Amino acid sequence: MSIDLETARRVAKLARIKVEDEALPALADEFNTILGFIEQLNEVDIEGVEPMTSVTPMRLKRRDDVVTDGGHPEKILSNAPDAREGFFAVPKVVE
Repeated sequence: MSIDLETARRVAKLARIKVEDEALPALADEFNTILGFIEQLNEVDIEGVEPMTSVTPMRLKRRDDVVTDGGHPEKILSNAPDAREGFFAVPKVVE
């Protein structure tokens, strides 16, 4: 696939990027270079490769979901700038 000047102009317009007519050939060349890299990636054999979420094989540390420091609402609310009826009070955001 190759990007011509009209396609580069249309992509720039869709991306809301102002590109002068003199700069369109360079932009089209950059798009073609990017597409070339993508075509190279399509040639890689990924059969049997598991999808990754990170480049390092790490697992998140897990813990039991238990309450460890509850039952002290007075202590917790003592730091609040505004607390009412046992809750944090915040300014109204939506009219």
